[in-house]
Amino acid sequence: MIELLSSTNKRPGTGRRLYEKKRLAIFGSRTHLAEIDLLRAGEPMPMNGCPPDVAYRILISRAARRPRADLLVFGVREPIPAFQLPLLPGDDEPIVELNRLLHDLYDRAGSDLRLDYTPPPDSPLPAEDATWAAELLRASQVG
Repeated sequence: MIELLSSTNKRPGTGRRLYEKKRLAIFGSRTHLAEIDLLRAGEPMPMNGCPPDVAYRILISRAARRPRADLLVFGVREPIPAFQLPLLPGDDEPIVELNRLLHDLYDRAGSDLRLDYTPPPDSPLPAEDATWAAELLRASQVG
């Protein structure tokens, strides 16, 4: 199961309760879970051992290793780490290069020409990251 968390999954309310119930059912099954959280806003999903100030997370929970799981954490300045997608025993597990995939989609769609990055983000960046982002934006507009 691959879950890309949405704002509905992370905001208090029915959507979050339904996702948490689904997540617990997966943890109690023989199904692997790759849970990808690329949203800074909202309450992160509960997990032991995760630093509280981490912007983004990828949880890889293999059925045979539970309750242990792999947790990949990264910030706004770091590329999304690649991860192995768990499959059935004996199957070759592909490496998911989400960072490259999203950059390729962004470039193909011409998102740099369509998106306005001048307003502040809905979920404010920490001061150091906001300065870094502003400098990156200025550099991309030069030339």
